[in-house]
Amino acid sequence: MDTSAPVRILTVCTGNICRSPVAERLLQAGLNQVVPGGFEVASAGTRAMAGDPMQPISADIVRTFGGDPEGFVARQLTPKILRGVDLVLTMTSVHRGEVLQQDASLLKRTFTIREFARMLDVLDERAASGGPAGPETPDVGDPLAANAALWRALPARAAGVRHLSLPADPADNDIVDPYRRSPEVYRQMEDELAPAIVSILRHARLNSPDRWNAAKTL
Repeated sequence: MDTSAPVRILTVCTGNICRSPVAERLLQAGLNQVVPGGFEVASAGTRAMAGDPMQPISADIVRTFGGDPEGFVARQLTPKILRGVDLVLTMTSVHRGEVLQQDASLLKRTFTIREFARMLDVLDERAASGGPAGPETPDVGDPLAANAALWRALPARAAGVRHLSLPADPADNDIVDPYRRSPEVYRQMEDELAPAIVSILRHARLNSPDRWNAAKTL
C-alpha cells in the first residue's frame, strides 16, 4: 500500500440519497481543510436509489454547513467499493451488519458514525487530561504519510475505548432515516449527524500534521 495514499472513508446508509451523502460531503469538506489531499470520502447505499441525486433537503443541509452537494449520484454498495477502504462509517447498526455481510474483513474498521464519534471524544478527552498516552507524534517529513499512518491505526485505538463510550440506549448509535418524511425528520437527522461529524473533524484537527510540526518547534 502507498503509505502516502489518501485515507479512504466510506459512509453508508440505505438509499444513498439522504444520510450518507450528507456525511460524505461534510466530512470531505472539513477534512480537506485539515489535511488537503489527505482523505477521500465516498458513500454508498445498501439498497441504493442508484443514479439519483441527493434529496433536496439533504443538499440544503450540506450547503448550510459549508459543503458542496453538486454532482452527487447515488450508488449501490458492492464488495468492489469496499475493497481497500480504511474506515467505514454507517448510519445505523443494521447497515454495519450489511457491510460485514459483504466483507467480513472490515469487522475492525466498520462503526456507526455516532459510536465512532463518541470513541474519538473519549480519546481526545484522555489526551487533554494527560490520561493514557495517545499515538506517538509521527515523523512529519511526509505529512500525508504520517496522517495516513495515524488514521489507519485509529480504528483499533477507537475500539479500545468502546466500553467507555457505550450509549444509554442502543438506538443512540443510529441516524434516523428521513426519506419520504417531513422536513422535521430531516432536522432530526441533522441534529443526530452534525455532532458526530464535528467530533470526527475535531479529532482530525487535534492530530493534524500542522499541529505535529508546531509541537516539534516548541
